[in-house]
Order: sequence, then structure tokens, then C-alpha cells
Amino acid sequence: MQNWQIKLSLFLNYFVFAILLNSVGTVILQVQNNFGVSQSGASVLEAFKDLSIAAVSFLVSSFIIRIGYKNAMLIALGIVTGACLLMPLTASFGSTPLLFAAVGSSFALIKMSVYSTIGLVTSDKKEHISLMNFIESFFMVGILTGYFIFSSFVDSNNPQSTQWLQVYYLLGAISLAAFLLLLSAPLDESAAKKEGSGASLDEFGEMFRLMVAPLVIVFVVCAFFYVLIEQSIMSWLPTYNQQVLQLPAALSIQMASILAGSTAVGRFLAGVLLKKLNWYLVLSSCLLLAGALVLTAIPLAKGVDGRAVTGWGNAPLAVYVFPLIGLLIAPIYPAINSLILSALPTQKHGLMSGLIIIFSALGGTTGSIITGYIFEHYGGQNAFYFSLLPITVLLVALFFFKRQMEKI
Repeated sequence: MQNWQIKLSLFLNYFVFAILLNSVGTVILQVQNNFGVSQSGASVLEAFKDLSIAAVSFLVSSFIIRIGYKNAMLIALGIVTGACLLMPLTASFGSTPLLFAAVGSSFALIKMSVYSTIGLVTSDKKEHISLMNFIESFFMVGILTGYFIFSSFVDSNNPQSTQWLQVYYLLGAISLAAFLLLLSAPLDESAAKKEGSGASLDEFGEMFRLMVAPLVIVFVVCAFFYVLIEQSIMSWLPTYNQQVLQLPAALSIQMASILAGSTAVGRFLAGVLLKKLNWYLVLSSCLLLAGALVLTAIPLAKGVDGRAVTGWGNAPLAVYVFPLIGLLIAPIYPAINSLILSALPTQKHGLMSGLIIIFSALGGTTGSIITGYIFEHYGGQNAFYFSLLPITVLLVALFFFKRQMEKI
């Protein structure tokens, strides 16, 4: 298979960062248990992660071509390897925001580079959207794996134990392996650099000109609200499982993996279906079904009777049903990203990737903070009913995105 080594490296890079980025939900739960942090206080961890992603994306996207996509990914993996190995040496809430700031900053480099590299190793739009969905599905496999890795280090019988921090030694080793694989993978970046030699200020100006294009404006609205939905659910699902559905801490983390698993399956299927079906029909149908699932699944939590849950076998039905929303919303993000990138010249993929990351990060932070506030003041069920509002906005935005795509 052509470019197999660099493609394998892209998959592994995304796998590593999937575990680290989406451990924020697990860490939110653990800092509440370990350090007595409030729900609204714990929600700031999402901001440290996402705002660092947005800041680095804004500062670097205009000249990442100069750095080189491979070099940028190597820098990111090096930073994360060091941060993971340092994390267990401290045992306080104060160290966790610094970790997520390092992870977020590094992921900005990874995501810009991965998205831009996809355009270098694919030959047409259909291959582009297919590879994008497969890589994003593997991202969800990483999240799924991360829940089980973290839960194996959590002591449900001793909420004050900080032994879960030892997991970062393992994650540091995986990051180092990803670094070594990428180091040995060849990547021809000449096509991206052909028009990437302008002055830095000119490149920043090009980013702003790109940002005000009607197609891009509608796209960033779609990206913002999609990530708002996904992160508000993903970051707070472990807490929902423990505090609303009354599961033990380790099991709450494990069973949150259903969301990641269903999302991975959804993106894998989308990688196949979107080669044959109209993208707008698929995505709009998914959003309508997602809204129906919210209205069906959340009331099931009222049926929880407080019996001790010891494992997957006697967990309430609500634990299994609501996370299936991942199957329905899964195709949206990689599909719209692929569509916008495929509509632009290869030389603009770095700039567009930066905008994707910035607005995705802002959406993730907004969703997590709003959900944390609603969770603390109005309860977990109302916090997840909130997802109906951005689902509706996204459905409308997708219609206008389709209209703009038709003008190309």
C-alpha cells in the first residue's frame, strides 16, 4: 500500500492523543474524588486543554508549512512524552491543568499536521473523506482504550488514592513509541511547500481572508457546535454515571467507553457509506435520530432504584442507551472537515486545519463549562438535555453548509 508507513504513523499519533485528550472526563471525576474539587471547578480542565489548542493553532497554523508537518508532529510527541513522565511526580489538582495545557498545545501541532498530511497521501475527494473517517474512527478506538487503561489504575474502594497517576508512565512509553515510528516514516511535503514560502504577516493575512469566506464561516459554525455537543457529553459522562446512575468510580469510567466505542463504529461505517451515499442526507438523518435518542434515553435514568451495581451485568439500562448517541453523531465531524479541506487547494490545508482546530477547541471548552454549570446547579439529567439545543443549531447550519458547497 502506497504511503503505508506514514499512514500508520498518523493512526498511532491520533491514538496516543485520543487517550490523553479525552482522559479529561476521567480526570474531572478523579479530582472531585481525590482533591474535593467542585464540578464547576473541575470543568476548567477542559478550558486549559482547549484554549491551549486554540492559541497554538492560531499562532502556528500560518507558518506550520515552514516547520514541516513531520517535524511539528515530532515536537508534539516529544513534549507529551516528557509531560507524561513528569505527571506522577506530583499529586495535586494544580498539576493537572498544566498537563492538559501541554497536551492541548501538542495536539494542535498534531491535528494540523495530520489533516494537512492526509491531502498529501490521498489522490481524490472520495479517498480523502474515507481516510479522514478511518483516522477519526481510530481516534475513538484510542478513547475507548483509554477508559479501560485509566480504570485499571483507579481504586474504587479508596477514593483518596492517587495510584491512578501511575498510568502516565505507560502513556509516556506509548508516546515515545509513536515518536520513534514517525521518525522512521518518509513523508514528501514538497507539494504543500510550493506556495508556502510567503512572509509570515502575509500568511496571517491569508488566514483572516480565509476566515471571512462564506463557506468557511458556515463551516466553523458547524464545527463549533458539533464539538460542543461531543465534548459536553464525553467529558461529563463518567461523572453522570457515578453521580446520577450510581455506579462505582472505576465502573463509571469503564462504561463511559460505550460512547467512544459507538462513535468509533459510527465513523468506521461512515468511511464506507459516504463513498456511496449523499453526505447531507446521511448527516442530517443522523442529527434527527440523535435528538430522538436524547429524548428517549435520559428519562431512563429516573428508573434507577439505587441498588448496588457491581459490574456490567447488573448496570441499569440507561448506562447502555444514552452513549449510543456516539453512533449517530460520529460521521459529522470528519465528513465536514474532509469536505472543507477537499474544496480548498492543498497549500491552504495548513491554514484551514488551524481554523478547524481553533473553533473546535472553543466549542469543546464552551460545551464542557456550560454542562458543568448545569450539572452542578440543575442536575445531570438537565445537563444532558441541553444537548438538544446545539443539535438543532447544527442541523440548521448543515443546511447552509450544503448550500455553500453547491456554489463551488
